[in-house]
Amino acid sequence: MTPNPPPWPGLAILLLAGFVTIFDLFVVNVAIPSMQADLGASLSQIGFIVAGYELAFGVLLITGGRLGDLYGRRRLFVAGMAGFTLASLLCGLAPTVGFLIAARVAQGLAAALLFPQVYASIRVNFTGEDRQRAFGFLGMTLGLAAIAGQILGGYLVEADLLGLGWRTIFLINVPIGLIAIAAARFIPETRAPERPALDWAGVALVSLGLALLLIPLIEAPIRGGSIAAALVLTAFYYHQEHRRKTGRQPLVDMTLLRQPRFAQGGVLVLLIYSTSASFFLCFALLAQTGFGLSPFAAGRVFAPCSIAFVVLSLSAPRLVAQFGTRAIAIGALIYAAALAVLIGQVWQAGAALVVPHLIPVLIVIGGAQAMIMTPLLNLVLGFVAERQAGMASGVISTLQQVGAALGVAVVGMLFGGVLGAGPADRALYASAFVAGMGYNVGAAILATFVLLRLGRARNP
Repeated sequence: MTPNPPPWPGLAILLLAGFVTIFDLFVVNVAIPSMQADLGASLSQIGFIVAGYELAFGVLLITGGRLGDLYGRRRLFVAGMAGFTLASLLCGLAPTVGFLIAARVAQGLAAALLFPQVYASIRVNFTGEDRQRAFGFLGMTLGLAAIAGQILGGYLVEADLLGLGWRTIFLINVPIGLIAIAAARFIPETRAPERPALDWAGVALVSLGLALLLIPLIEAPIRGGSIAAALVLTAFYYHQEHRRKTGRQPLVDMTLLRQPRFAQGGVLVLLIYSTSASFFLCFALLAQTGFGLSPFAAGRVFAPCSIAFVVLSLSAPRLVAQFGTRAIAIGALIYAAALAVLIGQVWQAGAALVVPHLIPVLIVIGGAQAMIMTPLLNLVLGFVAERQAGMASGVISTLQQVGAALGVAVVGMLFGGVLGAGPADRALYASAFVAGMGYNVGAAILATFVLLRLGRARNP
């Protein structure tokens, strides 16, 4: 029997979907000051606009993957893209900040249905070298989406097309989404051979628990919220254990989290990804709101960081193959040191800071992030048996987004705490940036120690 040729036209549509979901993770940062001015958004509301997308994206990623297995990956691709397109339209038309937050959450939920179908469709429709090439194109596309989020996003906001300002960063998704839906016929329809029922009670418990954990952090530290989150997440744990022991497939197999190396790897993913989105948020506030850079100028300052990330991503796997976990640990140590240097520069300059002077250390930060993030997922997934790889991948992908939302919550709290101490001038924004980034330095140092411990465990 002659095998079907690889569906390269379908890959182009899958890459387009991957691009817009990651683009919308990054593009919001360059539009934050414009949103604040237009909608009168507070810092905590800005945190919800950023983290709401990430949290909704994260908590339903596993569910999105399972739904694709059950009902067809192309069908879920179309449903997810339709929802993402509609939510993007609502974001672009949002009359109030509350409406925008709700639309961003809806956008994240749709992205969670859409994004898993990209990975799964590539995995099942391509084989051998074709699969490697396809995933290589995907990695390049996602890296370019991060860069475009800053440069193209900054241009769109500054160009003020048709007087729409920041709204164009969302409205641009509408024609892209319609094209992707129309061309989805080039993606072959596939389903999983085994299709167990989805654990909707587990979905509800984990979604509620994470919301109760993160929403109070973004708005204000509330002890009762943390207690409620702990209770709900504990209930989720026992619910998952009950399903496993009674022979029904859980949403998350808790035996994974009892494997010491995988659990430590999960902590690593949570730590590292908590520093990424929060860094973008704080830098946007510093450069634009604090020091008056235009969105396009701020995007150009930060773009070299993303370019360094893409370039170093190509060599990071080879370095890890040669030197093992130590290479990732060295990357984490460089990351922590570069963040500390950045903090020192901003603290020392204060109100006299010239933001473009930060470009050299931003390049080092981007390269160090690539040395950690690119090989980290492969490292952690290598700790589990092949039969658990699919569920482990879903858990790690969820931790990426939840970590990003957690970082925005914690750093936003630190940043906002300083801003509330006096008139919001340049010096105060510099001090707020230093306070917020203190968390990132601590997280990077802790990640370094965990990586060194994992390295010793693998190479006794």
